[in-house]
Amino acid sequence: MKISRNFTAAIIISIIFLLLWNISVFAYQCGEIRSDVLRLHILANSDSEEDQQLKLKVRDAILEEGFEIFDGSVTIENAVNKISPQMNRIKETAEKIIKENGFNYDVTVTLDEEFFSTRIYNDSVTLPAGKYLALKVVIGSGEGKNWWCVMFPALCLPAAETNQREEIDKVLNSDEEEIILESSKYAVKFKIVEIIESLKEKVDNHINK
Repeated sequence: MKISRNFTAAIIISIIFLLLWNISVFAYQCGEIRSDVLRLHILANSDSEEDQQLKLKVRDAILEEGFEIFDGSVTIENAVNKISPQMNRIKETAEKIIKENGFNYDVTVTLDEEFFSTRIYNDSVTLPAGKYLALKVVIGSGEGKNWWCVMFPALCLPAAETNQREEIDKVLNSDEEEIILESSKYAVKFKIVEIIESLKEKVDNHINK
């Protein structure tokens, strides 16, 4: 009887260990994905229809004006060097569109790490929760619904819609690619990673206060 109990306990411990190991491997892979992805994030002044439409016009102008920034040549490694000289240009482009549409909102453009919850891009790419390097454009108070895309891999441009897999292949390995493209297989793991990353973000914010 004692042997049976010990055996059962050993089996349970082994299962728990395997589950924790499996989650830790997945969390590590999510970290690798985050470290290879560069995001563009545009926040509207408010959720009013006018402000949301303005956000989209600013988006279109930035993508057109900064075409060379979004063509895939900007990577995580060279992002600061390639984007920093263009930030004033991006800001001026946004301000021009805002004024042309009869608004006088301020615009703030930054390049920094930003926390994102689990997000689905273009109905097919799921990015795990956590901190990503992001080019962030805030219109006015930035309290409205946001728009975001992936600058690297180069998924921001319309051409990427037909070459999405090819662009992702250039950046992520096969395991990471499977995670973001076949997210339904990893729904529970995505949720666990989001809980872990959210807790880490809260702790970091508390420490940095």
